[in-house]
Amino acid sequence: MKILVCISSVPDTTSKINFTADKSAFDKNGIQWVINPLDEFALTKAIKLQESQGATVTVINIGDAATEPVIRKALAIGANDAVRVNLDPKDSYSTAKEIAAVAQNGGYDLILCGKESIDYNGGSVPGMVAQLLNQPFVNASVGLEVNGSEATAVREIEGGKETISVKLPAVIAGQKGLVDEKDLIIPNMRGIMSARTKPLQVAEPTSSEVKVQGVSYDSVPPRAAVKIVSPDNLDELVRLLHEEAKVI
Repeated sequence: MKILVCISSVPDTTSKINFTADKSAFDKNGIQWVINPLDEFALTKAIKLQESQGATVTVINIGDAATEPVIRKALAIGANDAVRVNLDPKDSYSTAKEIAAVAQNGGYDLILCGKESIDYNGGSVPGMVAQLLNQPFVNASVGLEVNGSEATAVREIEGGKETISVKLPAVIAGQKGLVDEKDLIIPNMRGIMSARTKPLQVAEPTSSEVKVQGVSYDSVPPRAAVKIVSPDNLDELVRLLHEEAKVI
């Protein structure tokens, strides 16, 4: 079985987010980059299938050379090889189109990814990939088992869980719960050393078509100063809630 795992390079959740002076782009200076956490759940699941079923695991990233340290970490975790499409992703469509092109040519049985990336939270790439490949798609999976040419996925729904059976090849987008957090793999020295020699193919994009373009970015406004009201002054509290906070 051949598995393709899609990974995004995203800012560490502890990073301070800033934008350029004209607010036209994200300021990458001083940012620590990591594997998108939801993609890491998918990668760990793929490694488990590698161990239990002898699957080969390829990771794919759409990005420039700056993303290669993150790709090497994925290789250190246990992926067999990697593909980087040399494109600065501008929207979900261009990203999905390049993933689908690699998947189409590679003949993968299963495509795994996180349901969304934590930087843009668009959540549209996995579904687009499935549509472009005309393959079954299960979103927000919290469980996955593969038996021959069939996969059984579990996803959370309102009030319970839904179990879905799909024929491979298929696209599965996972979230927290796809594997236990304690099972997430921290690369050891052996994995880090072996990652240096594993194949990392750089491919040129098949298209430059972009359907959505970011216009500008704004930071979340800072919180207003706290006003303390005496518990004996309920009239003032009501006035502030009504006139300033406008919540009543």
